Amino acid sequence: MRASILKQGKVLIASVQGSMSDADLVQLREDLVLDVRRYRSTGVIVDVTLIEVMDSFAARTLRGIAQVVKLLGAQAVVVGIQPDVAFAMVQLGLTLEGTMTALDLEEGLSLLQQREARGPADELR
Repeated sequence: MRASILKQGKVLIASVQGSMSDADLVQLREDLVLDVRRYRSTGVIVDVTLIEVMDSFAARTLRGIAQVVKLLGAQAVVVGIQPDVAFAMVQLGLTLEGTMTALDLEEGLSLLQQREARGPADELR
């Protein structure tokens, strides 16, 4: 099942479905990279609210999405990690190190707006 990607201003919002295969996650990464370039996006939100289990491949793919879009000049935020999923990730040693996370879509949008207001030069300091 493919993820849906919506464009909201300069932000892309990808909703990850709980039943996505590894191939679907790889396709999402490729689609987001193309869309960041196509739309000159400054932010990407990956909503994982519907994911009930986060395996190591999914965690690595999310981390990879964040790293790739950062190289393209955008900031990624993963939102909606469920408490049970977060607990299991910690127990299994799966991290999203270096990736911004937020409780929900609203908070993710707020983080990106704050970043935009500060400007990219502040991140270099």
